[in-house]
Amino acid sequence: MAEASRPVAFVTGASRGIGKAIALALADAGHDVVISARTVTPGEQRENSLTIHKSDTRPLPGSLQETAEEIETRGVQCLMVPLDLTDRATVGAAAQKILDEWGGVDVIVHNGRFLGPGLMDVFMDIPVDAYEKFFEAHAIAPIVLTRALLPGMIERGGGVVITITSSSAFNTPPAPAGQGGWGLGYAVGKASGHPLVGTLHAEYFAKGLRAFNVQPGFVATERNHLVAASHGHEIKNGAPPSAIGAVVKWLVTAPEAKELSGEMIEAQEFVLEHDLHPDWH
Repeated sequence: MAEASRPVAFVTGASRGIGKAIALALADAGHDVVISARTVTPGEQRENSLTIHKSDTRPLPGSLQETAEEIETRGVQCLMVPLDLTDRATVGAAAQKILDEWGGVDVIVHNGRFLGPGLMDVFMDIPVDAYEKFFEAHAIAPIVLTRALLPGMIERGGGVVITITSSSAFNTPPAPAGQGGWGLGYAVGKASGHPLVGTLHAEYFAKGLRAFNVQPGFVATERNHLVAASHGHEIKNGAPPSAIGAVVKWLVTAPEAKELSGEMIEAQEFVLEHDLHPDWH
C-alpha cells in the first residue's frame, strides 16, 4: 500500500528510457510510483522490430523489476503493473489493480508507446493493421487509464496528467522513413494521443487538474543506442533521459507550472532555460 502521506505517480513505459527516468525523478521528488511496461524481468525476448523488413528479438536493456529496485532505493514505494498498451484487457486490468491496491494516483504520465512495423517503414510498406496498434497504444490506452483514474484525482482536488508527445504528431518528416524521417504509423499514433491534454485542461483545470504535452526531442535511450550501434554509429547529441525526467519533475512539483497547463513543453529547450539539468552538448 502506498504511504498515505506521499503523493502517487503512475508512469507507463517505465522499464527503460524516458519512462524510467521520469519514474526515478518523481521518486526523487517524494512520490510513491506505479510503473507499467511489458518487460517485467531482465532478458525477456520479444519482437522489437521497427520495420517489416527485419526481425529483431534481442532483449532490450531494462525491466520493471530493475526500475522498481532503483525507485525503492529512494525511500519510497513502488507498484509494478505489467500491461500491453495494444491489449485493452490488460490496460483495464492494470487500472483496476492500481485502484484496488493503492486507491488511485495523483499524477499520470502517458509515456509508453507501441514499437513495431510502421514506425520506420515508408508509406506503401506499412501494413494497414499496424495503424490500429499505434492508435490503440497512443490514444485508446491513455483514454482508458485516464477515465479510470481521473475521478479520484478530481475528488482529491486535482492532480497532473502528462503525455509524452512527439514532433511527428504535427511536423512534416525531414526525409523518408529510415533516412532521417519516421513512418506514418508512428505519426498517426502520436497525433491521436496529442489532443487528450487539451481536452483535460479545458474541462478540468478549474477543478484543480493540470495537463501538459511534453515533446522530448531526440533522446539517447538504451534502444536508440542499440539502433545507432547496429548501423555503426554512436549517438552524440541526443539528450539523456534524465533531462526529460527533470522537466516532468518540475511540471509536477513547481507551483508556477500551473500557468503552463494546456501547453506543449519543448523539453530540451525548457530544461536548459530553467537550469534543471546539466547541459549535455
